[in-house]
Amino acid sequence: MFDEGQAARSGPPALRFAMTARIAIDCMGGDHGPSVTVPASLRFLEDHPAASLILVGREEMLQPLLGNRAADSRLRVVHASELVEMHESPALALRNKKDSSMRVAINLVRNGEADACVSAGNTGALMAISRFVMKMMPGIERPAICAAVPTAKGHTHMLDLGANVDCGPEHLLQFGIMGAMLVAAMEHSERPTVGILNIGEEEIKGNEAVKAAADLLRAADLNFIGNVEGDGIYKGDADVVVCDGFVGNVALKASEGLAQMLGSSLRGEFKRNWMTKLAAVIAMSVLNNFKQRFDHRRYNGAILLGLRGISVKSHGSADPFAFGYAIGRAYDAAENRVLERIAARIAALTDAPVASVEEGA
Repeated sequence: MFDEGQAARSGPPALRFAMTARIAIDCMGGDHGPSVTVPASLRFLEDHPAASLILVGREEMLQPLLGNRAADSRLRVVHASELVEMHESPALALRNKKDSSMRVAINLVRNGEADACVSAGNTGALMAISRFVMKMMPGIERPAICAAVPTAKGHTHMLDLGANVDCGPEHLLQFGIMGAMLVAAMEHSERPTVGILNIGEEEIKGNEAVKAAADLLRAADLNFIGNVEGDGIYKGDADVVVCDGFVGNVALKASEGLAQMLGSSLRGEFKRNWMTKLAAVIAMSVLNNFKQRFDHRRYNGAILLGLRGISVKSHGSADPFAFGYAIGRAYDAAENRVLERIAARIAALTDAPVASVEEGA
């Protein structure tokens, strides 16, 4: 049985974060750049007195946006002269833009100057640069994108959401372990439930990789509940839903498209005539509560799991409200020592050494 207390005592200092988490922000990334990332960062500092932020980007663009917060001891600006464009080749960004705001923010994590980084920039570039700079944890073969999605019971975490289109059983096992440790740490759930996305609940269903992965998950001392069908994601059947990146990304995008269609159709129906407009006014409080509960901005921030450092991807079109939630994801992951939990659990299962962020430098 995995002893978290022993792991916390024996783990290297590099994975035991201080109570004050330091988050590096790629301020130039995303569709809107500093006009979104800087206001979101300043608001986050107001709401989190123990946090400190490092704003990375072109200093001449960032400083004017800081106003009277420029002298804040919990805020630092680090200049980066280059920008990774949203549609730029990840390979070219990795090879040619070593002073990009994204690369510099990731370097700060590798060098121990920050506990996590957040970027709304190019997803492929963020994955490539994070993996190259931070390196993989021992015992983990591939990184996975993990994000929370709303459910009838609250929310669930899904991974992988697009980093790996082809996965073997061992990869899916590693995803399950990483997801379970993430939820255990950030939501203080002792034994979160884990399911694997499949076309049916019966054990005989699914392709060979999924059936083999289910056997591995069942034997891994996780709280594995078996197969989860697509509708089970939103019923909240499991705290963690495991799948390969191809299936996960299709499921996520299909869900987002459905939500947008329903929202658009609902607005259209309420605007049809004066009676439907009156009905909308009467139902306004219910509609507002519904919108707040399922507001996608509140679930912004996907963590790249399996690396020696914490790297969080924000949606590229995020507004300040949504980007603030992405910063919050990075902050919570650092404060709750997610890396330490994952490294210790993987080490217990594979005899791999407990990972240190500094080893990847």
